[in-house]
Amino acid sequence: MNKKKILNDPVYGFVSIPSGLIFELIQHPYLQRLRYIKQVSMTHLVYPGALHTRFQHAIGAMHLMSLAIDTLKGKGVDISEEEKEAALAAILLHDIGHGPFSHSLEHTIIDGVSHELLSSLLMDRINNEFGGKLDLAITIFNNKYHRKFFHQLVSSQLDADRMDYLNRDSFFTGVSEGVISYDRIIAMLAVVDDQIVIEEKGIYSVEKFLIARRLMYWQVYLHKTVVGAEQLLIKILQRAKQLASSGNTLFATPAFNWFLTQKIDKNNFLEDALHLDWFTLLDDTDIMSGIKTWAHHEDSILRMMCQKLMSRELYRTIMSNMPFSKELMDEVYRRVKEYFQVSDDELQYYVFTQEIQNSAYDSHNDPIKILMKTCEISDIAEASDLSNLEALAKKVQKFVLCYPKELGYIAIPAKK
Repeated sequence: MNKKKILNDPVYGFVSIPSGLIFELIQHPYLQRLRYIKQVSMTHLVYPGALHTRFQHAIGAMHLMSLAIDTLKGKGVDISEEEKEAALAAILLHDIGHGPFSHSLEHTIIDGVSHELLSSLLMDRINNEFGGKLDLAITIFNNKYHRKFFHQLVSSQLDADRMDYLNRDSFFTGVSEGVISYDRIIAMLAVVDDQIVIEEKGIYSVEKFLIARRLMYWQVYLHKTVVGAEQLLIKILQRAKQLASSGNTLFATPAFNWFLTQKIDKNNFLEDALHLDWFTLLDDTDIMSGIKTWAHHEDSILRMMCQKLMSRELYRTIMSNMPFSKELMDEVYRRVKEYFQVSDDELQYYVFTQEIQNSAYDSHNDPIKILMKTCEISDIAEASDLSNLEALAKKVQKFVLCYPKELGYIAIPAKK
C-alpha cells in the first residue's frame, strides 16, 4: 500500500487497515461477498435496523483483535509483526464460509456442511493464490500454532468475534441490553502460561458480557418471531428443492440453481471443487430474487409461503418451556388440514416445530480465566460473586411451534 487505508465504522469510528496483505484480503471477492450477507439473517423483521452485514462484522472483529494484540504487547507479551498480521488475517477470514442468511440456511443449501468447514476450504484457496502468505493465519485458525493464546483471541468464550457481534448487533437492533464494555475487557487482557486471562479488575465487565450474551440470544437471536421467520425461510427452500427434484422449473440465479437442482451433501461436496466455486457466488440476493419470483409461482404452497415472507405475514409462533402434547399437535394438524385442504405430506409446510437451546457460558469447554491479585488463576464462575453466574452456564431448552395465523389463536397447554 502506498498510503494508510482507513474505514469509518459506525460502531468504533475509524478502523485502520494495517498492511498490504490485510488490504488485499479485504479486497478479495470471497470477503467482498460478505457485504451481501446479513449478519443476523431475518432479525430485521423484528428490529428494522438489523440490516448490517458479515463484512462489517469481519472488519469490526479485526479491529478488536488489533486492539487486543496492542494491549498484550504493551504488557510485555512478545508478539512479532508476523504473528500480529496472521492473527488479524485469521479473525478477518473466520466467517468467510458463511452462506446466504448466515446460520439460518447453513445446513439447508448444503446438507451437513458447516460454515467453519467452508471457511477453512476458502482460506486454503486464498492461501494458494497468495503463495502461502496465510500459512501462519491458517495454523492459528485451526488451533495448531504452538502459542495457543492466539487461537483463543480468534475463537473462545471471550474472543474478538463474540465481542464484536454483541456490540454490533446491539447497536443495529437498538437492544441496549447487549452493550458490553469491550474496551475495558480488552484493557484487562493478559497472557499467563500461554492462555488468555482477565485481570481481576475486569471481572465485572466479563460478568456483564455474559449476561448481555444471554439477553441478546433470547431477545434477539432466538426471539420467537425471528425463529419463526427463519423456519419459514427454510421451508421455502425445502419446497423449492422438492419441486425442482420432481422436474418443475423454478426461476433461480445460476449459482442458486446449482444447489437447487442437485442433492449435495458433505461427501460429494468435498469430491467436486465445482461445488465450492458455485458457493462463492451465492449471497442473500440470490435467495431473495428467487423468493420474490416464486411469490407468483403456480405451486400454491410455495406461492403462499413466499407471499407471507415477502409481506411479513408470518406464521404464528408459540414458544414453550415444555414439549407440546401429542393431543394438541393432532388438533393443530386437523385444523390445518380442514382449513387449507392439504394432504398429510403437505402438512410440514403449514405446521412446523423446533427445539432450541442456549447457554451463555460453558464452564467445561475453555472456561474464562481470571488472574487474581494473588497471582492465582480462577475460573470466572469461582471468582465471581454474581449469584446467577452458575445459572448462565446451564443449557436452557425451549420448544417452538409455528402455524398459519388464519387458524386464529390456539391455546396450547404444554405437557407436564
